[in-house]
Amino acid sequence: MRECALTRQAMPVGDLIRFVVGPDEAIVPDTDAKAEGRGVWVTLGEKAVAEAVRRKAFARSLKGAVSVPVDLAALTRQRLEQRLLGALGLARKAGQLVTGATRVKSAVQGGEVIALLTATDAAEDGRDKMLGALRGQEAAAREAGEPGYAIPHFELLSAEQIGLALGLENVIHAALTKGAAAQSALARAQRLARYIAN
Repeated sequence: MRECALTRQAMPVGDLIRFVVGPDEAIVPDTDAKAEGRGVWVTLGEKAVAEAVRRKAFARSLKGAVSVPVDLAALTRQRLEQRLLGALGLARKAGQLVTGATRVKSAVQGGEVIALLTATDAAEDGRDKMLGALRGQEAAAREAGEPGYAIPHFELLSAEQIGLALGLENVIHAALTKGAAAQSALARAQRLARYIAN
């Protein structure tokens, strides 16, 4: 449990994001909560971080003057995106990431997928077809006696961002399959999704 510098509420670490003072006395996001030094915790959310900047919560929490970038909320989002992209690259190397509409749809229908990723700039008809396959697989699982079966779907990154991270041309559809590297990428996707939503 840690206290949010903005709300003063004690919350589980997973519901917060940590910031530290960098070498130039500027506040920087510590998205993995591993950096040395005294940290300031803020509720995991883009609006919460922007509000913490506005209300000078970092200086108050650290009891001293610190430099806080005006765009800290956007910078934090960018760091979370970078962490997710890195994790997707590792999942691909581990053979736990499938790309391309045909291969992704086949993996979904085969019950191998733990998460579906669609580029934010995907065409609507392609997105709808993939989500249709996803819903079909979830319905089949329910009929087979797996009532809680659900595959998360994320639209967090552009086709260009995903493609660059994976060393491929623009990637519109991708799916994480079972394995430790894919689970790590899924956790980062969930964290980024929560940050954007709040």
